[in-house]
Parts: sequence; C-alpha cells; structure tokens
Amino acid sequence: MKTLKRIGLGAILAATLGSCSQTPTDNNAVCENSVVETIMSRRSVRHYQARPVSRDTMQLIARCGINAPNAMNRQEWELRIVDNPEFLDGVTALFVKENPDATKDPTFRNMFRNAPTVVFIAAPEGAYAGVNCGLLGENMILAAWSMGIGSCCLGGPVAFMKSEIAADYLSQLNFSEGYTLLYAIGFGYPAEAPDARPRDESKISFVD
Repeated sequence: MKTLKRIGLGAILAATLGSCSQTPTDNNAVCENSVVETIMSRRSVRHYQARPVSRDTMQLIARCGINAPNAMNRQEWELRIVDNPEFLDGVTALFVKENPDATKDPTFRNMFRNAPTVVFIAAPEGAYAGVNCGLLGENMILAAWSMGIGSCCLGGPVAFMKSEIAADYLSQLNFSEGYTLLYAIGFGYPAEAPDARPRDESKISFVD
C-alpha cells in the first residue's frame, strides 16, 4: 500500500512540474496547474460587494483551514466566523467614536475593510501556535480565492478588538480560556480587481 501511495504521489508531482514553466521570468508566468494558478493570481481585497458569503461556503473554507499542517497535530487554533451585521456594525460604531476620520472614506461601512464576513483566529501560547494559525489562514485564503471569494488579513481591527473599549465584543467570540486573538481575515465577493504588487525574487536562493 505504501508503495502504491508513493507511486501515486510521484505521478502527481511529475504532472505538476511538467505543466509549469521551470524558468518563469515574472509573477505573471502561466502555469496550467490549478493550485499554482490560484496562488499566483490571489490578491488582497479591500472592497467587497454587499452580498454575504453563505455559511455552507464559509464552513467549507474553514474546513480547508483546519486541514493545514500543524505541529504534532495539536491543532492549536480556534475560529469564530462572524457574519452578523449587528456584531460587525456594533463594534464598528465604537471604533468610529475613537477614530472619527475613518468615515471620511465615502466607501466606509465597517472597520473590517467592509467585509461582510470576518473570521477571528485565536491560539494558546506555544512555540508553534502562531505558525500553525498562519498556515491555517493561508489555506482559507487560497480556498476562498479558488471559489471567487476575496479576503484580506486584518491586524489593526484586531488590536482594537483587544482593547478595553471593545471587550464586550471580544467576549462574545467566546474563545476558550488561555486562547488569545491573533488576527482576523475578512471574506467577501470582490468589488475590485487589484493589480499584483511586485515580489522580490532576489530573496530566494539555493544553498549548494
């Protein structure tokens, strides 16, 4: 059985490598592999359509997240998916009181880049908890993009969520004792098509 699994994996890898350019000259290099295409085409989205993402779809995205690799399979993460406008608008109202300039943007609707759905990700203290949650988030982001759903990692709103002013809203997320909110990801159907920003490939090198 193990031999068959190895053969199958080898065939997959060969097919993947065979369908991709071995010497791409830029980030727009064409690759016939759907996973690579999803990774290379993904963009952070900061403007969304008003329509929500269905809970069935978000459940699937979350399942993709928790299937990420993690240290010793400890699964040191908890997710809270919020699509309730009362929650998002309520904490946003508190945010605006402290940051009135936020509403100078005529497109401003909520403090989560206007995303109609926000996933809050928490973890306990641990050497690899942050890495595990980062891998989980990337799985979710890529899965969502493959379904036509945009996303944006959110740090600033999380800092506000952890402040005394927003303590009631953080409490409503009901994370387990010992878990700390690390970051959030906004999800929604894109209302923009951002251009790719250049990546510095000089940071990649092989060690002989």
